[in-house]
This record gives sequence, C-alpha cells and structure tokens, in this order.
Amino acid sequence: MTETISDTNVETWTLRGYEMVVGLEVHVELATRTKLFSASPNRFGDEPNTNIDPVTLGLPGALPVLNRQAVELAMRLGLALNCTVQRSTFARKNYFYPDMPKAYQISQYDEPICIDGWLDLPGSIRVGIERAHLEEDTGKSTHIGGSGGRIHGSDFSLIDFNRAGVPLVEIVSRPDIRTPEQAKAYVSELRAILVAVGASDAKMEEGSMRVDANVSVRLPGADLGTRCEIKNVNSIRSVGRAIDYEAQRQVGMLEAGESIRQETRHWDENDGRTHTLRSKEDADDYRYFQEPDLVVVDPDPEWIERVRAGLPVLPAARRAQLAAATGQPADAEAILVVTDRDQDAYVLTVAEAGGDAARALVHVKEAFAEQGERPAVPAADLARLTRLEVDGKLTATQAKQVLAEIVAAGGGDAEAIAAAKGFEAMDTSELEAMVDAAIDAQPDAWAKFCAGEGKAMGALVGAVMKASKGQADGKAVTALLERRRTA
Repeated sequence: MTETISDTNVETWTLRGYEMVVGLEVHVELATRTKLFSASPNRFGDEPNTNIDPVTLGLPGALPVLNRQAVELAMRLGLALNCTVQRSTFARKNYFYPDMPKAYQISQYDEPICIDGWLDLPGSIRVGIERAHLEEDTGKSTHIGGSGGRIHGSDFSLIDFNRAGVPLVEIVSRPDIRTPEQAKAYVSELRAILVAVGASDAKMEEGSMRVDANVSVRLPGADLGTRCEIKNVNSIRSVGRAIDYEAQRQVGMLEAGESIRQETRHWDENDGRTHTLRSKEDADDYRYFQEPDLVVVDPDPEWIERVRAGLPVLPAARRAQLAAATGQPADAEAILVVTDRDQDAYVLTVAEAGGDAARALVHVKEAFAEQGERPAVPAADLARLTRLEVDGKLTATQAKQVLAEIVAAGGGDAEAIAAAKGFEAMDTSELEAMVDAAIDAQPDAWAKFCAGEGKAMGALVGAVMKASKGQADGKAVTALLERRRTA
C-alpha cells in the first residue's frame, strides 16, 4: 500500500540531526483561450498591455464573468490528482501590489473546487494534495536598472497587464516532502500530468508554472518548525537547490541559538541563496470575504463524471505499461525519458509488430530524440532490427550502425542493410578462440575476474571486442568468460 511520506521510513534529508519538512504550492496558468473573468486573450508573448479590457484593469462598473473552460480544466486536473471535486465559491483576497490594479485578487479560500487528493511518485511515495483552487493571475512588473532585475536598486519599473486575469490553479501539497529530490520529483510528475490532461503547457521558462516552497526543519519526532516560503521558483533544478539551501540556512540559525522568523524569501539563482522579501502574511492579513459579483460554482455529478471519463491514461500508468512490456528489471531511466517524449506508444507498437520491447526502448531513447511523438521510422522496420539482435545475428554495436541508416532514411530493411555492411554473426568456435586469447594475454585481469572483481571483466571483454573489430557480441563474450570461470 502506498502511504504519505510522513507515514513511511523513506529517505529523509538530515543535517546534524535535523530533518527537512517541505510543502509546495504550485501555480499553474490554465490553457484557456480567454482570461478567467473576461474575454481578453490568454496568450503569452504579445506586445505589453494589448490583451486588456475594463475587467482586467479593474475599472469602475466592470463585472467578472466566470470562464467555463477554466472550471472544467481545474476539474480535469483535480480528478487526475485523485481529488474530490466539490461546490466552491470565490473570495476577494485583499492586498496591494502595483501589478494588481483592483488592489485585490479574486481567488478561492475556504471552499476550493478540489480537495483531499494525492500524487504518487516513483518509489511508492505518496504526497498528499490538500487543495487545488482557482484564482486569477496578476500582471507582471519589470524593473529597469540596477542588478538582478529586482525592485531594490532599480531606476524605474514597467507594468504589463497582459497576464492580469489569466486563470490559475494553485495546487497545495501537504507537508509530506522530506528531501530536495522528492520535491523535484513531485514538480516533474505534476508537470507531466498537467500536460497529459491538457490543463496547461506548464512551461516554467514562460512562467505558466511557478513553484512556492514552504520549508522548515525540526528534530525527528518534534512538532513542525517555523516555515519560510520561497517564492516563484521557475525551474525544477532550482526547486531542489533552493530547498536545500534554505534548510541548511535554518539549521545554521538554530544551532547558533537564533529563532526562525516566518517570512517570504526570494531564490537568487546567481548566488545560490535565498533572500528576505517580506514578513509572511497569514490569512487574516488578506481580509478574505466572499466575492459579491460571482455565484457559487457547483458542478453536477454528470458533468464531473463526463470530465473523469475524458481523462487520458496518465504518465504513471503509461510508464507501468512500458515497464510490463519490456520485462524486468525494466530500464527506469529509459522509460521515463521515452514517456516524457510521448514515444511510449511507438515502443509498444514495435512490440506488437513482433519486435523486442526492451531493445526498442533502448534504441528509441538513444536515437529517436529528434523524431517526435510519431517517429518517421515504421514500427515494423525497428521490430525487424530488434529481432536480429535478440537472435544473435547482430551485435549491439552493429545494430546501432544499421539503425543510424534506417533513421537517416526514414525506414529500411535492417537485414539488407546489415548484409550490405558485411555484418554476420561470428562463428562460435572463432569467438571462443578470441576469448581464450584474451585470457592468455591478460593473466592478471583473468585472476581478478575469477576473484570476483567486476572491472576485470570489462578489460577482457574489451580485448575481445578490439580483436573482433567490434563484430563480437558482448553478451556472448560475457557468457563464455563466465563459463570458463566456473569450469
């Protein structure tokens, strides 16, 4: 049974007796055509202040109208995260920033649309999802002059309201994450789900997915420590680095007898440190009250079930299908890479065409990076190549050379290409003679191999591959060496 991290003995980040506790708030821009409460385009990269209207600018008398597509995308995401979709309301979250023209943000507070879900990570790790709620994005400030693009030390600031009013879903995890690697895995898996269900393009480099990390440290078994929030981390690598640095900073303060102050901090990628932005607000500071210009959102059960039925196979299930097809032990890294490229269906098609799924997986990972979701090479052609390999008619090195020609031509007969290159399986007696010659030429390596040193095998196999000019099958060579060792 999969459990939350806090209930298991999975790996935990520790430093001088302290452990890390992390909860993540991930803000995701939804892939709608228009904004959350108006008809202005939801589009990245346009000229500043061109996708605006009276609602976006908060002009007097302008009233919001809820975007139905945004609600459905939020439901899709919530169901993919095993959440309960429920009756929800919008509230005004009151605070002033120059890039928020109304001086409040329309968000969901005590009645969010999605609650009580979870996200499973590789390694039987489950992170709880507390809520996923709808809200509108703010505009974007650009600070000119100074260094680092921060407001401090800048000469002046420019504001672009194109992003203001873009629909967001904020996904709030429970504090179940215990290491930077788990945090990175969570963000990566969440991003894959967002893309799979069509809720967002989740392009962190464009700001359509942004991560806030709440980090605290404690002695094992103690109550949760005072947390600090790291705002707007915009890459998976930075998520890990920022969390690790912040936890180490807090441990250093506690060991020096200092108290941790609850605050919001900024991650600076250049100096690899977090820096104070402001004291951390609590809910009372925002003076939430129900938005008077919007009605309750209460999806009926039929709508929820239609959305559920329309969900695609999610990345974790696709990886499991690929692992089952390739056999055990599965190549986890290759499976992850191929699934992220959406090429897993192609590998399964190769297997259906009579090919070896495990060899197809390796070839697709290594040689099909530029091929896209639907590679130009017919699945049947790759299937024939993998059969030549598993039948011992081509070595791995020879297969790579044949595959290179097939990929360049967009297809081809693997057997004909191999014959044209003069690739033939080595005679067993010839291969045995080469193995014996390698043993005689390297008695020290042979003695170490017999004693169980793994590196010695590489030297012996390498000698045979060199003598055969790459024609020998490495697996066959290894098998002959093992046979001689146990003889």
